[in-house]
Amino acid sequence: MTMNRAPLCPSCRFTLLLIWLWGSTVLWGAAVPPPPLNIVVLYADDWRHDTLGVAGHPIVKTPQLDQLAAQGVRFTHNYVTTSICGVSRATLFTGQWMSRHGNKAFGAFKTPWEETYPGLLRAQGYHVGHIGKWHNGKFPGDRFDFGRAYSGTHWITEKDGTRIHVTQKNANDALEFLRSRPARKPFCLTLAFFATHAEDQNPLQFLPQPESMALYQDTTIPIPVTATDEAFRRLPPFIANEKNEGRNRWRWRFDTPEKYQSMMKNYYRLATEVDTVCGRVIEELRRQGVLDHTLVVFTGDNGYFHAEHGLADKWYPYEESIRTPLIVWDPRLPAAQRGRTHGAITLNVDLAPTFLAAAGVSAPPRMQGLDLSPLYLATPAPAWRTEFFYEHATIRDTSFIPSSEALVRKDEKYILWPDFKHEQYFNLEADPLEQRDRIADPALQPRLVELRQRFLALKEAAR
Repeated sequence: MTMNRAPLCPSCRFTLLLIWLWGSTVLWGAAVPPPPLNIVVLYADDWRHDTLGVAGHPIVKTPQLDQLAAQGVRFTHNYVTTSICGVSRATLFTGQWMSRHGNKAFGAFKTPWEETYPGLLRAQGYHVGHIGKWHNGKFPGDRFDFGRAYSGTHWITEKDGTRIHVTQKNANDALEFLRSRPARKPFCLTLAFFATHAEDQNPLQFLPQPESMALYQDTTIPIPVTATDEAFRRLPPFIANEKNEGRNRWRWRFDTPEKYQSMMKNYYRLATEVDTVCGRVIEELRRQGVLDHTLVVFTGDNGYFHAEHGLADKWYPYEESIRTPLIVWDPRLPAAQRGRTHGAITLNVDLAPTFLAAAGVSAPPRMQGLDLSPLYLATPAPAWRTEFFYEHATIRDTSFIPSSEALVRKDEKYILWPDFKHEQYFNLEADPLEQRDRIADPALQPRLVELRQRFLALKEAAR
């Protein structure tokens, strides 16, 4: 007997098509992979891990990023492998330590473009954009479908003579990219803010937009516990001197109580302005209906001393300098997992392979980082690193910014200053502010033998 089947309604046919395209059902002996995610990288400058309301900061207002964290996952122990703008950006693009990509300060990385995440994604059909700070030699605009590089000043004079704040220009360009992109192609945008970097040659250093000046106006910024002359003098002698650039910039910004208040308020105003633009970009993704198919990552290129240890800026392997924020919004994250924090040691070297994995693209063999997504998607979570190697080259000369290397764990840190063959050791569990160097403690000598050996092994692996 032949049975007559009623035809499927259009919505049912569409549902079956989605199952076929998006699901993991095995058809004809092969699993159908999920479609690639779009990728948006919100990349702040000189913004350390705790400069977020959601991280418990008592002053700074970052409501948009706080909301992103509430819907995603925030990594509390994210680090950079080298704490300086150009090198860290080279690591972002290449997924490699400085020792491998070869940019030791402000030049260009040596890694072939075809092995960077923008190059690989564009080769796979992505519409790829870069906006804002580049800092790796001449900007390769022809390598991007949408490329606009600029940084160095907070106020920019446009071709028509009008002045615009760099963060507002970041916003305008990002929205133009999203609104002009081809509708049927996946996309990757790296939005590299100049803020909160100082305008180094300007006596004012931090120049927010006029409408932000009411923010924090009646607030007193707390002075860090280690922002003292005593803490400065506890540093190694080649750092604790007035020729050192970290101390030099401290004088630019923090050497009087009045200057400290003024500078930090303007720094936080710049941070809140970046937060606002992040919110506008996310809202545009939502308006276009693509947010639920886009990986959004907020992070920074390095940490920042807010006068801790009597220093300013970054470079050195202390916690304020090497830890950065990392917030990941991933539409694959189950609702029950959203809003959580994760304490794994994550690194800027991990971001490139994470982006590639989200696009279904294999990372090249010389990419050294790890895809982060199994940390929040896999059950059980994978085994993960518990330590990493930090490195920074000498800049100009040893009195300006000396080289530094370190073995970093969550509970302890071994530091070597190669230019001076000077060692330090900190028990971060007992001394999180790194005030008591215990390198000469007789009881620690057997432990230091093990740490030195492990340090050398990690250093070799970074090459």
